[in-house]
Amino acid sequence: MIRQDFNRIDPKRRNVLDHRKKQFADPAYKETQYPHRLNFYATPPTADITLEQFEQWAIDRLRVLAELEACSFRNKSPAETVAHMKPLLDKYLPLDSNSSPSTQLPLQRQKDHYSHFILRLAFASTEDLRRRFTRVETMLFRLRFQGDDTRERAAFVQTLSLDWEAVSDEERRELSSELAATAAAANFAGAKKNNAQAVEEETWCKVDWMRAPDLVEQRRVFLRGGKAYVPAREQQSMVVAEFTSRLERALELTARALPRLDEDDRLTPILNHLSKNFITPDAGYSSSSSIDGAEITARNIDTTLSAHFPACMSHLHRSLRRDAHLKHYGRLQYTLFLKGIGLSLDECLLFWRQSFHKITEDTFNKEYRYNVRHAYGDVGGDSNRRGGGYSPYSCQKILTEHPPGPGEAHGCPYRHFNLENLTGLLQGGMGVSDRGVLQGVKEDKENQKFHMACNRVFEHVHKVEIKRARDDGIMSASQLETIVHPNEYFKRSYLLKNLNSKTAPQSQSSQKKEEHDVKMEDV
Repeated sequence: MIRQDFNRIDPKRRNVLDHRKKQFADPAYKETQYPHRLNFYATPPTADITLEQFEQWAIDRLRVLAELEACSFRNKSPAETVAHMKPLLDKYLPLDSNSSPSTQLPLQRQKDHYSHFILRLAFASTEDLRRRFTRVETMLFRLRFQGDDTRERAAFVQTLSLDWEAVSDEERRELSSELAATAAAANFAGAKKNNAQAVEEETWCKVDWMRAPDLVEQRRVFLRGGKAYVPAREQQSMVVAEFTSRLERALELTARALPRLDEDDRLTPILNHLSKNFITPDAGYSSSSSIDGAEITARNIDTTLSAHFPACMSHLHRSLRRDAHLKHYGRLQYTLFLKGIGLSLDECLLFWRQSFHKITEDTFNKEYRYNVRHAYGDVGGDSNRRGGGYSPYSCQKILTEHPPGPGEAHGCPYRHFNLENLTGLLQGGMGVSDRGVLQGVKEDKENQKFHMACNRVFEHVHKVEIKRARDDGIMSASQLETIVHPNEYFKRSYLLKNLNSKTAPQSQSSQKKEEHDVKMEDV
């Protein structure tokens, strides 16, 4: 029998010539110019960048977006959000205006442009990711739009070719009383100007009222014949709405183009990790995360150190004390955490030997000692591990890998506990009795914002110290950003509870020097 499929073409090598799919064609290189600080991200970048830049730029932007989302979950006011985000934006995603003397403007804007499109690729795969990405990118755009120079902002808006109809001088005079009433209601006019003067000096445009629903709701525009008359200083709302609308459409196109990336085995793993990290932003671990001057010994774990443990490690410690045993993943998660807070290998071996007091010395040496040494990098030749053994688990890794089974105590209580057991842990193990906090934790759990529940508990337990640290300038906003690593929880708790000790100032200086360089191989 003669085979009839000898002329089939490998689908991955098929050349698509359909003219209707021109939007998916390979882009030709074109040098991108960035005349404005703001960007609607209408044109994809085409220049080459390194894989290291691809990864690190995306991670830096993800940090910013995750912190913006955290501000929203915490119901921070716009002023509080601006104050909280400024040091983080300056650190991870700086974007200076044209009037700035900085020589880094092109590089800053290139990083902003590329990082947006990289995350667009990572978060276009599902409707939930697209919706969340659109929401936080809109928040970032609004934050930048509000803080932009007035002239530069106006010049940027003029380049958008928005289909707004300008209100003529004749129509403005005809509707002067109505527009003046609108100006009065919106409280535009300054103390030295009457409403009529404000109308004369203001530039107005009219759009379909559906284009400005929030302004209509707040009665900040004049409505006539289905049109909303919008003054220049209220046009921000429409620009932001246009940004959101265009991004939603662009993400749908990106989702359709995603299958073409399957052939590139360099980018797909990075994009997959980035999309997972949107559950909880991953945090790098550095050996400098330990606390200078603190006495980290096996003896002190029960007496002083365990009071600063997050819920996941507190549960592991309580389970270990109750059963004198932990299963494999629980031992590994807890061992790496203790290593991360600065417990030496010898002290860690001592801690586990004393904790496993129901077994003989010989059994401990045969079945458990090697695993502890392996985690510290003292033995073993795993090529995937870097010097120093394994890194402590971040919140993202705890949330997404190795869910606990029967008899296991590892994992994240906010995710893996039922509400009754979680409430018992918070009340009995961490001293949280405030009903408002417990209700907030319940809502965070229902909305799958597990790291926000953990931060909510942290801020409640340390509210007095956090207020003092902010008021006295002991810790900056960037040093109090959302916690996404158990070791950072411990370190920050210890420092806040020991503000008067000699340990705190030393640790603060080391913390200012610390850089959380996130690498995907740590995930």
